[in-house]
Amino acid sequence: MVMEGSKKKTRVLMGILGIDIHRRGAEVVSKALRDAGAEVIYMGYCLTPEMIVDTAIQEDVDVIGLSTHCGYHRILFPKEISLLRERKVGSVRIVAGGTIPVKDKAFLEDIGVTGNFGPGTSIDVIVDHILN
Repeated sequence: MVMEGSKKKTRVLMGILGIDIHRRGAEVVSKALRDAGAEVIYMGYCLTPEMIVDTAIQEDVDVIGLSTHCGYHRILFPKEISLLRERKVGSVRIVAGGTIPVKDKAFLEDIGVTGNFGPGTSIDVIVDHILN
């Protein structure tokens, strides 16, 4: 329960879709978000879109952070968004990180993914985008 005058913490679910085990970026961003005051649920790696959506609903999250380094973003990210729409969880924002080719960023934005953060992006930029 949120007391009057207090601000609800942003709840962020972080996960890595597919058979991708590159976890450092997602872990660093998760820690930075936590340090900035967010509530972070870090699911780890080798996840399915269904696992992410089920957890997002159970945990009542505001943002889902998806990471990819193996090229699954053109297949699994659209499936993730489709499942969220099917389950009527349209208010959850999706942000992406990892090695997403520049040519695919417009594709992801068109399907509703914001904040396509690649290697070298400042942590402050990522945290600011997610929390604001």
